[in-house]
Amino acid sequence: MNSKIALVTGASRGLGWALAQELCVAYNIIAVARTIGALEELSDRIRAKKGHAILAPMDITKKKSTKVLCRSIFDRWGRLDLWVHTAIHAAPLTPANHIASNDWKISLATNVTAVSTLITHIAPLLGNNGQAIFFEDENVIAKKFFGTYGATKAAQIALVKSWKHETSNTGPNVYIFKPNPMPTGCRARFFPGEDKSRLSPPGAEALRLTEAFSLSTGRE
Repeated sequence: MNSKIALVTGASRGLGWALAQELCVAYNIIAVARTIGALEELSDRIRAKKGHAILAPMDITKKKSTKVLCRSIFDRWGRLDLWVHTAIHAAPLTPANHIASNDWKISLATNVTAVSTLITHIAPLLGNNGQAIFFEDENVIAKKFFGTYGATKAAQIALVKSWKHETSNTGPNVYIFKPNPMPTGCRARFFPGEDKSRLSPPGAEALRLTEAFSLSTGRE
């Protein structure tokens, strides 16, 4: 079993799913998502690569669940070496003056408030030397019909950038990467009928990004 511990929030599909499989060679994976079946399939794939996964089916908007998760990590390992956050709520496209209040509420809870709560509880586990990885999505910021997703994603990244600057001298080390467009279910809802052959497969993008992690963090 690997000695390093990585938490992947949003591990049931898309980039998080692919990154968990790529990282399992060097880390024990704690996989967080709401979809139990997808997590179980992820675990099977990680075991096939001789990796180890611990499944944590939960809703990250539930603060009590976040506290329990982080307390369990502390009690078992006393630390985290890496946190990769890919969980996102992608609300339907709509004009700004027709945004449904429930879509806004869920987006804000998932994309902003939950990230703030996670940072609060995960930062002590990462300590001075741990790494936290987040992902920008600049292509949808301030674009028409992307008001809900774009605004809450922008708020998330603004929060993370503040944390990054605040910890630049003390750690943990916070990184923000820009994935290439991928043929995920989320993107398909935003861009139906798009030519998927021009997009980067999540597996290939996960490999590219983990290599970028290594260069940024100095990990061998």
